[in-house]
Amino acid sequence: MQKDTILTNKAPKAIGAYSQAVAVTGGTTVYLSGQIPLIPETMEMIDGDISQQIHRVFKNLMAVCEAAGGDLNDIIKLNIFLTDLSNFSTVNEIMAQYFSQPYPARAAIGIKELPLDAQVEIDGILLKKDCHK
Repeated sequence: MQKDTILTNKAPKAIGAYSQAVAVTGGTTVYLSGQIPLIPETMEMIDGDISQQIHRVFKNLMAVCEAAGGDLNDIIKLNIFLTDLSNFSTVNEIMAQYFSQPYPARAAIGIKELPLDAQVEIDGILLKKDCHK
């Protein structure tokens, strides 16, 4: 098995031992690492409330999807990690601005904390465009 790594300067650099995204060579899916609300150019957390953090995360995911040859609507599965599940409705409202139907499958998970004190992290699985029916 060979892996293709996806890398773009339009999304934050990995802050650990991982890639922004990985695809199996010749496969149909791209596995997107979790994105937190880091500004790619500065690698600093975005200032602002949970809404601004969620928007930044979706913009970071969008950049990685584009580097993989797709877009957000090619995502088939999302995992959303929140440090406060009362922000679930805000995630839904903002997600609807970035995705069109049919929406991806999704899980929303409440957790104690995230890297760099982020309030939200999202990862996903993207179906490569040439694999759509």
